[in-house]
Amino acid sequence: MNATTLCLAVGLALGFAAAFGGFGAFTIVALFGLVGLAVGRWLDGDLDIGAIVRSAQRRGRR
Repeated sequence: MNATTLCLAVGLALGFAAAFGGFGAFTIVALFGLVGLAVGRWLDGDLDIGAIVRSAQRRGRR
């Protein structure tokens, strides 16, 4: 199990722990899952946060 999978599972588990039903719970679980996935990708080296920030800064200058 790589870091992406592990962090996604941890994010989903935290989301389930934080929410107890309804559409709001679904939204919270999805948010925690996305955060866990992003952290896992970053730990695996598949996500370059600096490149994302530079790209956003270039778009803001246009």
